Parts: sequence; C-alpha cells; structure tokens
Amino acid sequence: MRKLIYGMNLALDGYIAAPGDDINFSGPPSPELFEFWLDYEKASDLTLYGRKLWETMSSYWPTGEQQPGTGPAEAEFARNWRDMPKVVFSSTLDEVGWNARLVRGDAVAEITRLKAGDGGPMTIGGATLAGAAMRAGLIDEYVVATYPVLVGGGTPFFSRLDSWVNLNLLETRTFPGGVVVSTYETKR
Repeated sequence: MRKLIYGMNLALDGYIAAPGDDINFSGPPSPELFEFWLDYEKASDLTLYGRKLWETMSSYWPTGEQQPGTGPAEAEFARNWRDMPKVVFSSTLDEVGWNARLVRGDAVAEITRLKAGDGGPMTIGGATLAGAAMRAGLIDEYVVATYPVLVGGGTPFFSRLDSWVNLNLLETRTFPGGVVVSTYETKR
C-alpha cells in the first residue's frame, strides 16, 4: 500500500492561507527550506492536487526556471514539477496539463484506489482535498512547516474531524527565519 503525505506551509495559528487566499505570509523560503521542499517533492511518485493549489502551482512552475533570479534549486523544482505525475481533483476545470490527469468524481474513492496500488509515496496538497482524505483516514504522514506569524483566520491546515487522530512525531527541524518543520505519522 502506498503512503499518503500531506505537507504545506502554515502560519503559527494553523492557517495555510490568510483571508482572501493570501499565501504571502510565508514570503520566499530560505534556501535551506526550499531544498527541504525540493527533496520532499522528489521523494514522491505522485502528487495529488485540489483545484486551488493546482491553479497556483500551474500558474508558475511550468516556466519556473525562466523567472528572473531563479537559482539552481528552483530550476530543478520546476523540472521535477513538470515531470512528476499529477492527479488534479476538480469539478470545474475542463483540462489540465503538465503530466497531470483530471478527476471529477469521488476524490476519496480515487485516493483510496491510488493508495491500494503499487508505487512509492504520494503527496497531497490543498486544504479541501486533504481535508476529505483526512476525514476518510487516508493520510499516513503530516509535514507541517510552521512560520512564526499569526494571520488571524483564513484556510486551516487541519480539517474539522469526526474523531481524534493520534500522531507520532518523527522529526522536527528548524530553518532560518524561525520556520519549524515537524513531521508526524498517523498511529494505526
């Protein structure tokens, strides 16, 4: 069975986006944190996206290495992003590109099917999609990059749950700027 990992940047008060879907609270990551996220992406065999995160990522990374000031790590991330197999869950998009396929149906059923298949770890991004997977008990690992800022509201990282989910802390790392990345596994 494949492992499903949910990881994102968030404010100390638990939001991945401030009101108005503003994700700029995190600012540009330090080179060390960017390398961490690059390694995270490279360790995945498949990335699952909700519509909003897909639109954010696909608006930049297809040509990410052509942006002014792009360094070697960003260029590598862009190449990896384009090459990585992706599944986009949306009922409103008509098409997706860049080695992605669109799923309009039951996200939980499709994620369950993908987890049961062969292959390496899968990552999931986007609060709504990850929230559905969380409530269905499908997430095996959480990677939380916490920034030292309070945004006061917005899109929460963790979904409202019907029951407790107990976790084991696997690792904690501190990065420049006071960003703390904690990795937890779901107790089964």
